[in-house]
Amino acid sequence: MPPWESVEVVRPADGPADGATAVLKVKVGMFKLEWIARHFQMVAGLQFADIQQRGPFAFWHHVHRLEPLGADRCELIDKIEYELPASPISQLLLGGYVKKKLARMFNYRHQTTVNDIRLVMNTGGRVMKIAVTGSHGLIGSQLIPFLTSLCHEVVRLVRAYPAQGDILWRPESGEIDKSSLEGLDAVVHLAGDSIAAERWTASKKARIRSSRVTGTRLLSQTLASLKKPPEVLISASAIGYYGNRADEVLTEESLPGTGFLADVCREWESAVEPARRAGIRVANLRIGVVLSRAGGALTKMLPAFQMGAGGNIGSGKQWMSWVSSEDVIGSIYHVLTHKELEGPINVVAPQAVTNSGFTAALGNVLHRPTVLPLPGFVAHLLLGEMADELLLSSAQVKPCKLLESGYKFRHPALEPMLRELLGVA
Repeated sequence: MPPWESVEVVRPADGPADGATAVLKVKVGMFKLEWIARHFQMVAGLQFADIQQRGPFAFWHHVHRLEPLGADRCELIDKIEYELPASPISQLLLGGYVKKKLARMFNYRHQTTVNDIRLVMNTGGRVMKIAVTGSHGLIGSQLIPFLTSLCHEVVRLVRAYPAQGDILWRPESGEIDKSSLEGLDAVVHLAGDSIAAERWTASKKARIRSSRVTGTRLLSQTLASLKKPPEVLISASAIGYYGNRADEVLTEESLPGTGFLADVCREWESAVEPARRAGIRVANLRIGVVLSRAGGALTKMLPAFQMGAGGNIGSGKQWMSWVSSEDVIGSIYHVLTHKELEGPINVVAPQAVTNSGFTAALGNVLHRPTVLPLPGFVAHLLLGEMADELLLSSAQVKPCKLLESGYKFRHPALEPMLRELLGVA
């Protein structure tokens, strides 16, 4: 679904079979409505249809079909018949708006499908068994559906009582179900306490460090001791590794910086050494500021900017190395399937922006003024050390390894990406 659409999957369809139902919640104006869709006319590899049993339309019938065009091509066709409630009055008042909205939504879905196919078409089609930590986080919650849609088998490492197929681990007490890790092809390690959820007290900083370093070390040591370890471990890190570097251009070869986050990232990356010494290909993804409608930095900034209360933070000259959540997912898959990629890998868009550049771009997209700055000393008074390292720190980072290995960014430039995320033409 497009990021500008407010859609929640309450219960996915039970499987690709006639009669299976999916339950969604969709936002219509100020209200959230339940949409129950029943699948039918299922033809494996070719099509399915869904009909609305209950929802915002008076009638909805959607046929989703792949039409073969020779041995190596097909055409994706969505045929939709619908009727608005209270028609024909609603059709006269809203018909053009709804038709335009649906066309824009399906254009997005088709382009996303093309992008996904381009990403995977040169990887040989191998199906993998992949374990993922941090499955409920911003990236993990999007990565798992992406992998399963490509027919990979995904298992989650979870701290709570595991559901069927999940693997129990509790890093703080050193617990991990070692036997369940045998036979994996890959592990994607994303778990870590949020760095921006609250002020950095001494206890919060201890949780940030421990959740990354202790968990990564436990996982790495366990994988290294397996009879059949996975081929690759992809472990999250962050561009906080570089610290505050003003206008310096930073690549994977740059030295680490100073500060709390730089120290944490350095220890975080060092914690994978047991896996590397055991012959597992290890990649440390130094992820930039992730922009998404599902959470993270953008969702925290939007309300102020939408009210016209946005502005530069501090001098506005500090560099912000951002990346879309889709490109984080794409980068993870690219690293999974490109065996030459290992060690530190910067996961940022090719075009970093200054804080003032970001402020101007978001203001342009929202058509709002951005004349209310947040002075650096005020940010520090409000947030303390967290403001110094997250808001006022400067890191102009380049994704050299991704670009050199042929990764094609879906969102290389900021303003077009913001327009897509926010649904602004």
